Amino acid sequence: MKKRNDPVTVDRMRYIKNKFSSNLCYLALLFDVFFFVLLYRQDRSTYYYSILIGASILYNLVFLLAGFLASEGVKTYNEKFSYLLIVLGAIQFIRIFIYPMRAHTTTIQISGVDQIVMSTSVFLRCVVYLVLSGVCCLVSAFVGLQRSRTLKAYMATLGEEKRRD
Repeated sequence: MKKRNDPVTVDRMRYIKNKFSSNLCYLALLFDVFFFVLLYRQDRSTYYYSILIGASILYNLVFLLAGFLASEGVKTYNEKFSYLLIVLGAIQFIRIFIYPMRAHTTTIQISGVDQIVMSTSVFLRCVVYLVLSGVCCLVSAFVGLQRSRTLKAYMATLGEEKRRD
């Protein structure tokens, strides 16, 4: 098995795409879609009819667009998109405390009976989807950063060799 810093492997990086980071990005988007569907199909009284749900929907759209853009960027070893993925991954962890946590700790009255807005099972699935999405973003970012820096250093050595000739 070849090592990551093997000269042949690094030279091949000039011609092949970073599919691993890109595919992890796609997986992060998929987990976000699972979260999106799970959260927005909840219908408990009028709890979800607020400006916060509108902001959440808007952020989901921005996340999906930025995540797809980042997946294309890390595929071509562009370091800037790895930083975008770090931000997106961190926000996925923060989102746990915005809607799922609030909905899980809030009670409402339905037909005179106190009920929590989000059941424990739905809350746990929301948390799992957001954590998986965030982890995929972060792993994709760190692998993308490492590979782009390796390729950049290798390309710099190629430039030095050409100047010596």
